[in-house]
Amino acid sequence: MSLQEQFGKDILLTGWGHSTFGKLTEETLESLITQVATDAITTAGIEPGQIDEIYLGQFNAGMMPLAFPSSLALQVSEDLANVPATRVENACASGSAAVQQGAKALLAGTAKTVLVIGAEKMTHAGADTVGAALLGADYDMAGQTSTTGFTGLFAEVAKHYEKRYGAVGDVLGSIAAKNHRNGVDNPYAQLRKDLGEDFCRTVSEKNPMVADPLRRTDCSPVSDGAAALILTTGPTGGTTDPVRLAGFGHANDFLPAARRDPTAFAATRVSWQRALGMAGVELADLDFAEVHDCFTIAELLMYEAMGLTQPGHGSRALEEGWVYKDGKLPINASGGLKAKGHPVGATGVSQHVIAAMQLTGTAGAMQLHNPHRAAVQNMGGVGIANYVSILETL
Repeated sequence: MSLQEQFGKDILLTGWGHSTFGKLTEETLESLITQVATDAITTAGIEPGQIDEIYLGQFNAGMMPLAFPSSLALQVSEDLANVPATRVENACASGSAAVQQGAKALLAGTAKTVLVIGAEKMTHAGADTVGAALLGADYDMAGQTSTTGFTGLFAEVAKHYEKRYGAVGDVLGSIAAKNHRNGVDNPYAQLRKDLGEDFCRTVSEKNPMVADPLRRTDCSPVSDGAAALILTTGPTGGTTDPVRLAGFGHANDFLPAARRDPTAFAATRVSWQRALGMAGVELADLDFAEVHDCFTIAELLMYEAMGLTQPGHGSRALEEGWVYKDGKLPINASGGLKAKGHPVGATGVSQHVIAAMQLTGTAGAMQLHNPHRAAVQNMGGVGIANYVSILETL
């Protein structure tokens, strides 16, 4: 049973906008938000006055002095005056959290047209500020001094994985190389260079160890960027075909690390099960997925959490070629967070937009062959806040 059958209404993505990701020194948070919001409204073929609610995904956590940005989208048009606008924050999953809040507003009947935006401005802040902000998403390290930041937290995950299942250095290098290669074809990506497996697998002056066993190429970059989409309950006559939100799932795990199995990503697995269950489909019904590879170990664990492989056997997805562009389930054809970039609040919305582009045949050089159904997976913290969406063509 699909979302449409359960709730008696469709939820459609009918328009979208996406900025480039990277060090955008000429852009402000406001300019990024208004740019992508305008593009989403235009491509949906609607007028600003038709928008009933706005949700903005942004993490911030001290990286920007302005801590109250929800009304920035109103700068797009005078017709947005008095429209309810809410900032949504759930760490690195803030973007998908905003998408799901928008979807729930449509299901509740309080809105018929929702504008969802994800945005973050990070590169202007110093490394210490960014590091402290991100560590604020961890129960044990919030407010603490760390030389390795969030990389250190995922490095610990990788170490636990290695103790259970064996060395993963080369496997993580293959994931990094795949995503860098895919990023070359993404015009929005921050890092558009095919680095090759040898470089990504090898510690060198240009690819130093950040937190053993994670090298620089195992880490997503600090980024600026934004993305936006329009959610509606029916087609709007936009410039591209609409895409259906067929199902979604959300699951949170315990915040203290001591209460979680470091390699199980148990709540992540539940979010996948909930999304697939709501959509009434199985993993084998998907044509591709965009997943949260903030670090390469996260993508490896995602192969297992989604059920593509058994625990400890994530490397098989690479060895069999399943997750490459010509495989049975391409993962991160956009380059993922690893190459596309990771402006925290923008990431989840960006993943939905990229997936919608693929499903409507408008992904340009990134385009996969005739996909009909996709998954988007976005995560906050070390497997804490977990969101999965299933999107499909009409």
